[in-house]
Amino acid sequence: MKKEQKNNKEKYNNAENQAQDSMEEKKVETETLETEEPVKAPETTDTEEEGKEEEPQEVAGTEQLSELDTVKGQLAEVNDKYIRLVAEFDNYRRRTAKERLELIGSAGEDVLRGFLPVMDDCERAIKLLRESEAAKDSIDGIELIYSKLEGYLRSKGMAKIDAQGKEFDTDFHEAVAQMPAQDKKQKNKVIDVIQQGYTLNGKVVRYAKVVIGI
Repeated sequence: MKKEQKNNKEKYNNAENQAQDSMEEKKVETETLETEEPVKAPETTDTEEEGKEEEPQEVAGTEQLSELDTVKGQLAEVNDKYIRLVAEFDNYRRRTAKERLELIGSAGEDVLRGFLPVMDDCERAIKLLRESEAAKDSIDGIELIYSKLEGYLRSKGMAKIDAQGKEFDTDFHEAVAQMPAQDKKQKNKVIDVIQQGYTLNGKVVRYAKVVIGI
């Protein structure tokens, strides 16, 4: 009986010792956890922060350069169009000015040309009067009328084509006949003028009808 009590007592003591040891182990683990330093999150360096700040600035700078290139291209295109318009307008202005001067110079061409048959009649009348030995007063009267008409036409830019004895020139002369030249120097030259030619401000309004030597 005593032996059993002794064994039970030893078992109780052993269980109590084991409980105490377990409590001490838990206490040590708790103290260890409390004394351990907390794990810190990795710190962000200044370089990384500056890089994050510079990235938006670089993107904004690239966008500004792209917009600037676009504006420069548009400006160059507008400038090119402006230069072309100025050149076209200048050509138009010169062309219209030239046409206006030509129109002014030849505005009365048809009217002035209508006087040429009258000039021809006056020349023939003077020639006949002189050949018929008419009265001097008659000749002077016709010559006066002819002189005034010739002066008026000259003031408007009308001029006679000097053809007698000149080298035949198709720009001013119209050959209506050919005659054998009595002198070699008269070959291809105007021997006689059948009808007087005229120019108006340098432009031929009637070719001189001539006879040339061959």
